Amino acid sequence: MTAADAPPIVFVHGTRFSAGQWSAQLTALQEDFRVTAVDLPGHGARSAQPWSLDAATEIISSAVDSLGGEPALVVGHSLGGYASLEFARRCPEQLRGLVLAGASAATRGPWAMPYRLIAGLVPRIPADRLTRWNDRFLRRLYSPEVVDATIRAGYAFHTLPAAWGEVLGRFDADAMRRVSAPVLILNGEKDPVFRSGERAFVRAHPHARIELIPRARHLANFDDPDAFTDAVRRFALQLPARGPVTR
Repeated sequence: MTAADAPPIVFVHGTRFSAGQWSAQLTALQEDFRVTAVDLPGHGARSAQPWSLDAATEIISSAVDSLGGEPALVVGHSLGGYASLEFARRCPEQLRGLVLAGASAATRGPWAMPYRLIAGLVPRIPADRLTRWNDRFLRRLYSPEVVDATIRAGYAFHTLPAAWGEVLGRFDADAMRRVSAPVLILNGEKDPVFRSGERAFVRAHPHARIELIPRARHLANFDDPDAFTDAVRRFALQLPARGPVTR
């Protein structure tokens, strides 16, 4: 398949971030693919919109339509990966392929407890302090061209309790059985929490595989933007020429 025959690509950001998370990927892919990145409800330009998976699914669906209406490759990171799994279940006719990045851990059982605690703690910390911490963290680890768009867009700390409150307890490997398109599990090599379920996720789907970004952590598309982008590009060009695969 050539890039001219490849699907459009929709990127879905992770917890507290925005469409700006994908600035490096959009820049690298826009010459060969129709690409866009969304702001989930409560994030970025949609900061005032209440969070819900229903609204997140509608936003992803509208983004697919905005790129021409044909089935798209959807790339979701962390929270955005679970929202993309929900989109895959509800809108299979719009999905050509799915990349789950840092979103292959079950959100049920003991694993969810630390995230419930964080979701409860975040509202008790002033937002300006959280912003300063996040800005320093990103600027210390990453170059400006990778994170400046994320920093400018700000952070959706106020949405975290509702977002993870709905996601926790909802997803595990069985969610993969309701995905009718090929799936790439794309994780950072050094992301043990979200790698914990990757093999179970792959076993639950006949057209899924795992690829790791060497030495990368949970924010793999920040840790190695070129490797992450290359993995998405290769997967897009390997997708079947027509629609969802037959299960």
